[in-house]
Amino acid sequence: MSTSVDRVRPTHWASFVPVLALVLLAFSWGREMPGPVVALLAVFLGGAVLAAVHHAEVVAHRVGEPFGSLVLAVAVTIIEVALIVTLMADGGEKSASLARDTVFAAVMITLNGIVGISLLVGSLKRRVAVFNPEGSVAAFGAVATLAGLSLALPTFTTSTPKAEFTPTQLVFAAIAAVFVYGLFVVTQTVRHRDYFLPVTQQGEVIDEDEHADPPPAKVALISLALLAVSLVAVVGLAKGVSPTIEKGVEAAGLPASVVGVIIALLVLLPESIAAVRAAKRDRVQTSLNLGLGSAMASIGLTIPAVALASVWMEGPLLLGLGATHMVLLALTVAVGTLTFVPGRATPLQGGVHLSLFAAYLVLAVSP
Repeated sequence: MSTSVDRVRPTHWASFVPVLALVLLAFSWGREMPGPVVALLAVFLGGAVLAAVHHAEVVAHRVGEPFGSLVLAVAVTIIEVALIVTLMADGGEKSASLARDTVFAAVMITLNGIVGISLLVGSLKRRVAVFNPEGSVAAFGAVATLAGLSLALPTFTTSTPKAEFTPTQLVFAAIAAVFVYGLFVVTQTVRHRDYFLPVTQQGEVIDEDEHADPPPAKVALISLALLAVSLVAVVGLAKGVSPTIEKGVEAAGLPASVVGVIIALLVLLPESIAAVRAAKRDRVQTSLNLGLGSAMASIGLTIPAVALASVWMEGPLLLGLGATHMVLLALTVAVGTLTFVPGRATPLQGGVHLSLFAAYLVLAVSP
């Protein structure tokens, strides 16, 4: 079994892959690449994403839970926000709905995909998945509020003819997102940290800091530096691969919103794996921290970022959801409330969330 020190040695894949990805980015930046080179970029993009989350896990191990889940969520969301902004900067009017599509995809992946598979894995192992309802309900309520203010409300405002905010409304949405996310972070890490710690089948809180052997500060700092390198590589390589993704989606006759789904799936895949691993270790609350924290960070950081970027980017910024996605969001909020309030879940709850996630994927391809 490898230690945290082993995971940051030069011979470990997570140490040299980000550096190689950065070198590849330097040679490919601003150039039109042939198919084989684009495929190579995609391989290193995936490697850089995995390396980013790997080093985030090392840092998370150093700072403990629930700080660890917060580090992972923020790291993944920084990737997502950077991808959205860079793609919007180059896409013109055709990328007007990219932020909405990607954020909503992240919400559905986290609230139904990650939560569903985590509850299913946890409950199949122990018959019932047990988690802390105080922390989970609080986080879910905050996510539902931000999703409603940022994604549902623009559809019903009357100041603009399309599903977009006026500048004043957009500023309010951005401030509200930062405010609620800031309150959530303080609640999770300072005032009510115990609400977000894993619990046993008997409901006893497990403070993982008491049992974990964290890596030395030097190892954590090296991982933090490699995490930054990985993030830069991910953003740059995704910018190089995105034209091929867009052409592929267009050639297949799929809706343009599928691009946002692909981006969100790519960015959140490593975090999904981390959540499943935690559920297998009977740390379902850690899995929920990852899912709900990512949903919260996705809205709380993306909306302010695109609001700020819209100052210098031309074209509309469509944030309002259509009728189909509004129904999916409403179902997710209703089902999620019933799931999180008891603090215990069976495979049925996990299967229901996964069914909603499957419905979202089917409707994304065939609206």
